[in-house]
Amino acid sequence: MQYIYLHGFASSPNSAKALYLRDRFAECNIQLQIPDLNQGDFSHLTITRQIHQVTTEFFLPGRPVTLIGSSLGGLTAAILAQKYAQVEKLILLAPAFGFLSYWLPTLEAEKIQRWQQEKYLPYHYGEGKFLPLSYDFVKDAAQYQENAWQRPVSTLILHGKNDEVIPVQASREFTKSRPWVQLVELPSDHALGNVLPEIWQAIHMFCQLP
Repeated sequence: MQYIYLHGFASSPNSAKALYLRDRFAECNIQLQIPDLNQGDFSHLTITRQIHQVTTEFFLPGRPVTLIGSSLGGLTAAILAQKYAQVEKLILLAPAFGFLSYWLPTLEAEKIQRWQQEKYLPYHYGEGKFLPLSYDFVKDAAQYQENAWQRPVSTLILHGKNDEVIPVQASREFTKSRPWVQLVELPSDHALGNVLPEIWQAIHMFCQLP
């Protein structure tokens, strides 16, 4: 089994969750692969590019995969599970279901219009600086609609009850019509930073790790 962690939007492989889980997996003598989904070019990030990167660099023929995804990385992981049968388990941390419907309204209408016209929007990147993000990110994301996803992949979702970015209701709706999905609601926000030991315990049990 190969274990791959997909970080969130404007985040990186050096995020607190990524490093914490990397270390916990290492204690089980398992290497957690953590690709840099920004690829040194955050400005041209798209979900489609992330999917291509993960499958090209990390999917090996005949080797089963467990994907762990945080926020937008969780959405990407769920898409990969629909497309590739070798994905046998999914662990989604505050997955960005309904991403555009929740995220775009946080931007001013004037800013969105200017983004469409000028093609790039300065966006706050995880390393404490603003980088331009292409509007192609929005156009690409619009094609991925989770309503039709019905491949029964064993899935664990961990979502904060006080998530201010992607409400826990998004995960509740996703779980409702999919009996193969288990939702655990935690006393946390979108970052899930205060419940990392609980997250690891749930992952450890779900994956039946040594």
